Amino acid sequence: MNILQQMIGFMNKEELRHFKLYAKRTQASLERKDLQLFDYIRHSFPDYEEDKIQKKLYGTGDKNTLYRLKNRLLDDVSRSLALQYFETTDYNLLLNHLALARLFHARNQSEIAIHFLTRAEKKAFELEIFELLDLIYNELIRLSQETLQINPQVYIPKRKSNRLKMNLLQEIDDILAEVVYKIKTSQNFSGNDYVSLVELEKKVKAFTRDKAFRNSTQLRFKVYQSVSRIMLQKQDFRSLEKYLRKTFIAFEKEKLFNKSNHEVKLQMLTYLINSLFKNGKTTLSLEYTERLKGAMKEFNAMMHDKYLFYYYNSLVINYSQTDLKKAIEILHEARENPVIRKLPSYIVFIYINLATLNFDLGDFKQAIRNLVKLCLEPGFKNLDVGLRFKVHVAELIIRYELGDFDFVDHKLEQLKKDFNTELKSPEYVRQQKIMEIIHGMILSHSLKDDKELMVLINALLYGKNSKEHAQNDLLNYNEWLKTKLTK
Repeated sequence: MNILQQMIGFMNKEELRHFKLYAKRTQASLERKDLQLFDYIRHSFPDYEEDKIQKKLYGTGDKNTLYRLKNRLLDDVSRSLALQYFETTDYNLLLNHLALARLFHARNQSEIAIHFLTRAEKKAFELEIFELLDLIYNELIRLSQETLQINPQVYIPKRKSNRLKMNLLQEIDDILAEVVYKIKTSQNFSGNDYVSLVELEKKVKAFTRDKAFRNSTQLRFKVYQSVSRIMLQKQDFRSLEKYLRKTFIAFEKEKLFNKSNHEVKLQMLTYLINSLFKNGKTTLSLEYTERLKGAMKEFNAMMHDKYLFYYYNSLVINYSQTDLKKAIEILHEARENPVIRKLPSYIVFIYINLATLNFDLGDFKQAIRNLVKLCLEPGFKNLDVGLRFKVHVAELIIRYELGDFDFVDHKLEQLKKDFNTELKSPEYVRQQKIMEIIHGMILSHSLKDDKELMVLINALLYGKNSKEHAQNDLLNYNEWLKTKLTK
């Protein structure tokens, strides 16, 4: 999707209003083509027909004029957003101070440049934004060569000290980035990849022994993120819950949370909600979900939209254990929310959960409707191939329950072609086995009397780590097969 379309399509009411004021600051002609293009993109988003807007603005012919208009509009939208948000966060304000300092430095107005740099230094030091401090110290030391107002011997030791802290953060960031990427891109984080996890653990232990760690909020936050990732990957949810509750209380008691690191607080609450859920503490998990809701309103709800999906997800996972109908009701509410609807990946998540929850309720017709809608979503084709494979296998199971055996038989053959590579991989052995079992169930007259089929079923139900692997099924193959065996 075009960057200009995305930027305009995701703008909120305040951003739209600000842009219109910004755009009309020099002229307010009703025939302005840039505003016509802006309105067309906004109202048609996510669709966009270039030929249609070309004809409306310039008629048929060469599109180079339209492309120039789009580039100019992109620049104007970017400037409007930058102007609107230049002081909404401390980080943005510091960048603005740094930009102004460089502007006045270039004009040989060193006194003004020093004013903005010293203001920026004070704030960046207070907030421990080490990468910006490095740039600020660079500017101050460079300026010291041109004016006697700055003593470089004051700032050189500061820059060296700051770089030590910055390097600590970057070292752990490098390893953490590798771990997170591998977690996201592979369902089985093991083998050689596990070396990164071990290296991360060693680095975290070294940091916690360092004196600089004890006095640095940013380093403590970074260690929290690393420890959480390690425990999540190991699926040690009991230790994670204990660690998060203790750390969250300590951070609150020491008043470490503020506007500039507010997302850390929301992230911690989200992790804690999930760990409590995994440990079967749904009541307490829902209590923290309400705390998350309250925290999302803080600082003028600056992070509300970003964490709205996680709030809905927290409700759904807990009510899926205690009240399936309420969980479905929440999913329908989320589906209609304009913030959620803007991101296709969220809608995909909603349809997956609606399908699985309706399946658990025994409403197979509603389950298949949601699964069909899921497959038609634009974001479905962008999902990880493993998840798409599991969705199609889930469809086999639901269609089997509906008695649509001809469709199941045809679908099985299609999946063998479409996922030929995956079916040869040990990673998808459960999908390979359940497909073989479903094929046998269609042909078999008596499940329990079919010895060959029972061998396959028992291998899936009672094979090595079968219970653990079942947690990654979209629909739990083990539980479904057990219901077939009890009939």
